[in-house]
Amino acid sequence: MRIMIVGGGGREHAIAWKLAQSPRVKKIYSAPGNAGIADVAECVDINVKDIQGLASFAEQNAIDITVVGPETPLIAGIVDTFQQRGLLVFGPSSDPAQLEGSKSFAKDMMRRYQIPTADYASFTDSATAIEYLKGLWDKGTRSIVIKADGEAAGKGVLMINSYDEAVDGVVSLLDQRVLGEAGRQIVIEERLVGEEVSLLAITDGFTALACPSVQDNKRALDGDRGLNTGGMGCVSPVPFFTPEMAKEALDKVIMPAIQASRDRGIPFKGVLYGGLMLPPDGVKALEYNVRFGDPETQCLMPLLDTDFLDIIEAVIECRLDKLPIQWKSQSVVCVIVASGGYPGKYQTGLPISGLKEANSIPGVTVFHAGTAFDAEGRVVTAGGRVLAVTGVANTIAEARDLAYKGVSHIKFDQMHYRTDIGAKFIK
Repeated sequence: MRIMIVGGGGREHAIAWKLAQSPRVKKIYSAPGNAGIADVAECVDINVKDIQGLASFAEQNAIDITVVGPETPLIAGIVDTFQQRGLLVFGPSSDPAQLEGSKSFAKDMMRRYQIPTADYASFTDSATAIEYLKGLWDKGTRSIVIKADGEAAGKGVLMINSYDEAVDGVVSLLDQRVLGEAGRQIVIEERLVGEEVSLLAITDGFTALACPSVQDNKRALDGDRGLNTGGMGCVSPVPFFTPEMAKEALDKVIMPAIQASRDRGIPFKGVLYGGLMLPPDGVKALEYNVRFGDPETQCLMPLLDTDFLDIIEAVIECRLDKLPIQWKSQSVVCVIVASGGYPGKYQTGLPISGLKEANSIPGVTVFHAGTAFDAEGRVVTAGGRVLAVTGVANTIAEARDLAYKGVSHIKFDQMHYRTDIGAKFIK
């Protein structure tokens, strides 16, 4: 089969790496791809937002199935367009994709379907939002989060520590439009306290099969300090996330959202990712994503024992209930190697060394995120998160040792990474 993967990050490299292991996959294209993906796929220079261009390429190159990585084309309707043109595609259509595209859409759905989550209110007017904030402060509710309603590339969540900071956040989003259209509407909600876990489920709109749990470390610096990022490393499975918790999350967070989509007449097909908080009173939903996470995918694909192409076809054909998915009973630690300055300003085009040495370590795989080739054919940095160095072993301690052994071989100017990924799970 001929496969096209839409996207060019670490998630897409992990997907391409896994699909390349299928004996039925004969050719993989990636649009736009990166220097690592080029090892297993042909990279084509088509932007993920160019939906018509991607569809035309799929038609002209007899692509059997397209796998969509990022949320942007999903929210914009790439699945709808491909289906209208008779092309098979893995991912949800634009209506259920609003679970990630609009925070207020997702929160309203949670309220209707009684999904446990933080209390909230949505606003498009700053004066009304500030009046609501004043009421919260008067009642003693002072631990809140302000979220931009739309896509904000991971920059749309403000953790509030004072009333003045809350007002400034409202004004910056609604009046100053610092995040553009993403901030034309905001959600103000109580801040939940507890451990955060990602639970991804593969679904054909009727059956949902949970993946192993993952915990991502989003802060830029050791000790969960510094700015929020797209993720600086993760561990899977999460030791404290019990099978009972997983069942509760599947029953109370994942399945109701799938039912909500089906009730609107559009079954959700693809991956539904529940961002969970685990306060003392039970599992609660923080948010939904409508695709594989990044860097969660770099943890999950090495654990997957079932042919990923078989899973994709079962989802598209609505027969996931007939396909048991097998996972390795091992642990994974993934360490993100980033550009200096990330998530702020950073330099690109810096040559990277040590990739071959890192990849040669048994149990280590280096997934490329922000990489490219320069004019001399060298692999260079091309983004904030550059590489995802993944170790797989029988224990978290062993997987962590492997991942950091891999990282030790990699060098580029101003390279930055956290040194404590997975450390808290090691006694």
